[in-house]
Amino acid sequence: MSKRGMLDYPGVGGTEHGVAPAGYHQALKEVRLGSGQDLYRHVAAGILSWELQRRAGLRVRADVPTVRPGARVVSGFGVGPFRINAPCEVVWVREAVPGGSPQSAGFGYGTLAGHPERGEESFEVLIDAAGAVHLRIRAFSKPANWFYTAGAVVAGAAQRYVTARYIEGAKALATEGTPQ
Repeated sequence: MSKRGMLDYPGVGGTEHGVAPAGYHQALKEVRLGSGQDLYRHVAAGILSWELQRRAGLRVRADVPTVRPGARVVSGFGVGPFRINAPCEVVWVREAVPGGSPQSAGFGYGTLAGHPERGEESFEVLIDAAGAVHLRIRAFSKPANWFYTAGAVVAGAAQRYVTARYIEGAKALATEGTPQ
């Protein structure tokens, strides 16, 4: 894990309510996963245990097995000397509650020193009053330094790729959580 550091961006917790600081690129992706409380709870458990990151193909090193505020995680992608490590700290968590719709469960984490971006990303599963279940990924970010600014096109493509992998991971969790 990285040394204890400070979150390195303004607007900490903004992804919980869809608010981003001025000058930060915003992203929002929502997809329907299916319907029903069982599916919702299964996907929520996967999100709150870092499983979504693992299924996206990231190497996950977390200081706790389940997400909680203040938890530290380093996600890595790439191979060998081309591996990029992305240290983050969980800034908010919402757990599934027994029964009832609509509700959501998930978390947001913010970047720490050493991350190629500066900002925050959140992962939520939502169930509406009709029982439809959706995944929502929300982020705001900008490059952490001149090096990543110079590679902004590549960084943007990498972010879109990882987001697509998160969606595929959530779909796999949803399939597992659907009664056959």
